[in-house]
Amino acid sequence: MRLSEATWTEVADLDADLALLPVGSTEQHGPHAPLGTDALNAESVAEAGSEAFDGEVVVGPTIPVGVAEEHRAFDGTLWVSPDTFRAYVRETVESLAHHGFDRVVVVNGHGGNIDALAELCRRVSRTGDVYAVAFTWFDAVGDHSSDMGHGGPLETALLRHTHPELVREDRIDEARDGGSDRWGEWVSGVNLAHDSDEFTDNGVVGDPADGDAERGAELESLAADSLASLLDAVERRQLD
Repeated sequence: MRLSEATWTEVADLDADLALLPVGSTEQHGPHAPLGTDALNAESVAEAGSEAFDGEVVVGPTIPVGVAEEHRAFDGTLWVSPDTFRAYVRETVESLAHHGFDRVVVVNGHGGNIDALAELCRRVSRTGDVYAVAFTWFDAVGDHSSDMGHGGPLETALLRHTHPELVREDRIDEARDGGSDRWGEWVSGVNLAHDSDEFTDNGVVGDPADGDAERGAELESLAADSLASLLDAVERRQLD
């Protein structure tokens, strides 16, 4: 069930304590992919995971703005501070718990959100009336995870599978040629670059041409299966 499409009476009649909360970002993804890539991909994986799960789970509305100041040089990018982000997601999780959805998996689509989500899930689980964990889809797709960049093969592949009309196919070569091979500028294990425009001219990391729709379908299936397994574990977990 998608929470935003249900009535309150339908929610009241639902016998479930599990919820998925997609979280993304509104930020540059090169000249070929939309600003909403991370939110769109998080939502697609959450919905696919809910369908793969053998049980009842509610899919909450997608939170579209995250911790993304590193992309501020690129037009259209939006961001909030980590404190604001943690507070907003935490209170959304707590409101789900108020209605009985006290086991929540936050489905994340943006690398910049990872640290903040891990901290808030630990905190709310220790101090609140809810158990929460964070799931980042591109860390749960097997060997494909090593190809994760930014606007690169994985994100582009998933978009080509789920939202092909949003990929600017005529700009794929431009995206590849103006991008970077890796994230950051590293010396002695330290990333010297705080913002993405310091190491990629157009915001891309990786080759989006390596991510076709067929690969996107495989990525969605792998992420959905991983998410369904996590939901099963969260449902079965004994909580104090």
